[in-house]
Formats: sequence, structure tokens, C-alpha cells
Amino acid sequence: MQRPIAATQYKLSPADLQLLLALARGGTLAAAGDRLGLDASTVFRSLQRIERGLGRPLFERSRSGYLPTEMAATLTEHAEQLETAMEAARAAVEAAPSPVSGSVRITTTDAVLHGLVAPALQDLARVHPLLSFELHTGNELASLTRRDADIAVRATQRPPEHLVGKPLGPIQVAVYGPRRRGAPNWAQAEAGSADWIAPDDALPEHPSVRWRQRHLPKLVPRYRVNSILSVLELVALGLGVGILPMFLAEGRRELRRLTEPLPEAQTTLWLLTHPRSRHLRRVSLVYGHLAEQLQLPSG
Repeated sequence: MQRPIAATQYKLSPADLQLLLALARGGTLAAAGDRLGLDASTVFRSLQRIERGLGRPLFERSRSGYLPTEMAATLTEHAEQLETAMEAARAAVEAAPSPVSGSVRITTTDAVLHGLVAPALQDLARVHPLLSFELHTGNELASLTRRDADIAVRATQRPPEHLVGKPLGPIQVAVYGPRRRGAPNWAQAEAGSADWIAPDDALPEHPSVRWRQRHLPKLVPRYRVNSILSVLELVALGLGVGILPMFLAEGRRELRRLTEPLPEAQTTLWLLTHPRSRHLRRVSLVYGHLAEQLQLPSG
């Protein structure tokens, strides 16, 4: 009978909620520790203290990590509300006339980063020297809901419904080859007598992969790589031909476009953020700048 009484007397602190939220988001003690700046053993001891105080387990331990119980899920919802309130408070302070500062996390692909985002950030970084940027590249969309990123710049036809943003325009693609004497033309590439460079299984649903499988089903690429940027560089080196986004390829002197834009391989570039993040001054500034500066070439 004493344990339930002790549990009702335990008072959760904001730090407790922050730890539970970090563990729910990270899924492991080490990941939660990275988010909090603590070592895994400290996170474990803190979790034990909270669970003893509440008189109930909050996470189920498994080989894959820590899974929140129903009670932990409820507490993390309150923790997210507290986090949002704190961000709003910081935004109110930031709204006062002062230099914009802080770090903005942007998730995108390596091709979009090098071809569009990084060039657009040059002027912004010069005008706002107190701003810093965490740039995450990968084929998966980092979670804006868990605040793994503040802004996403992604090619998609269906952006997640829980995010807000705007379409920046169509990403047109075409077949490119090296610009050198004796390089293959489109007829040779279409006939399969030229070496092809293409994404591997890391990008099974990429529009260029689907186009090639539909129009050149018997073609077997000689080089397979795990990023569109790698396709670009191998084509530029003269190793073969490949399908490339025009925003990335048109400025390269080593490349020659072999076809008109391929409508069936076209997709849309979106600029996205989470509704809870867009009111932050630093996020709003970077979002607005990217919305204005990111421009896609047309055929």
C-alpha cells in the first residue's frame, strides 16, 4: 500500500519530461544521451529514479531499444507541449530587434544540397553571421515532427499531410553523357551500346529508375551507385551516360545533354517545415530565404 502513496507524492519535473521525450524519440539510452548531452548510464539511472517515483514502468526494454508504455506516451505528449511552449517563449525573445542567431537543421538529398541549397545559403550566412546550419543528407526524410530537422527540401509528389510548405517547381531530368570526342550519343545509349550509370537498390523508387525500367527494360547499367550526385560525377568523368536532374547538370561543362526533358521521370521539389517550428524567427528567416532563392531550370 505504501508504494502507490509514494508514487502519488512524486512530482515530475520539466527535466524528467525532457528525459522521457528524448528516450521516446531516440529509442535507446545512447541516443537519448546524445540529445541531452548525457552518458547512457546517467540516462538509465534517471529513468530508474522516475519509474520508482511513479511506481510503474514507463518503457518496455527489448533488443531493438526502449518502447514507451501507454503512460510514457501520454507523458511525452505533455513534454512536447512543454517543448513547444518553451520554443514559443524563445521565439518571443528572438522577435525583439536583435541579430538572428542559432542553428537551423535542414534535411535534403546530397544532389539538392550541392545543386541548390548550399549556393542559396551563401548570401544568407554572410548577412547573418550568427546563424549556423546543420545539413543532413540522406534518401530518407528526417522527422520534422520529432525535431530531427527544422526544414526539409525534398523531391516528392505527396508531401506528408502534417507538414506545411510550398512546391518550388518541377524537377526536370534528362539523359546526359560526357562532353568529349567520341562520347556516345542518344542513339547509342538507347541501343545499349553505351555504358550506363544508375542508382542502385538504395533508390529503388527513384523516378529515373522507374523510367529506365519502363523504357529500356533490358538495359543493365554497368555502374550502380547510391546517390544521384555519384551518377553526376561518374558521367562527368566519362564513364558512361545517366539520367540527371537538370538543375544539377546544366552548369557542368563536362556534360552534354542527349535528350529533351523526360516528362515521366519528373517530380516536384517541396520546401517543408513543421507548424510548430515555422514561428521561430531563425527558421522563418531561412525558410523564407530558401523559398525566394531556390529556382529550378526548365527545358
